[in-house]
Amino acid sequence: MDVLGTDLFSIFIISHILWDMSDALRQFKSEIFQGLANPTRIAIVELLRDGELSAGTLIEKLRIEQANASQHLAVLRAKQIVVSRKVGNQVYYSIRDRALIEVLDTLRRYFYAQLDNTVNLLREAAGEQSKSRPRTHR
Repeated sequence: MDVLGTDLFSIFIISHILWDMSDALRQFKSEIFQGLANPTRIAIVELLRDGELSAGTLIEKLRIEQANASQHLAVLRAKQIVVSRKVGNQVYYSIRDRALIEVLDTLRRYFYAQLDNTVNLLREAAGEQSKSRPRTHR
């Protein structure tokens, strides 16, 4: 094989490796978002933002049943979003990677930007509607 053929083959192999990595990354993101696809699970992660909490504390703060909390925590553990450690009969949970907090913060900013855009559109529509109404004199 000539030099050009070797280079083209290398480029072909590298492009496939990168595509496979991109596919794996998309799958990873999907798994994380599946783990967060419930408001209670997002609330759990947000409560863990400042550090480790016991299962009992999470249940108390969320005001949910123990069985419900256990199911949500199991999903978060399975998706490797949180980690747990046991001390005696207490189980403590923490966020596996703080980068997830940054993702949630970005989503919060995105939400408020969308909300702001919607409010502005409603204000514009209300202003246009009031301008188009005929004025009545009393």
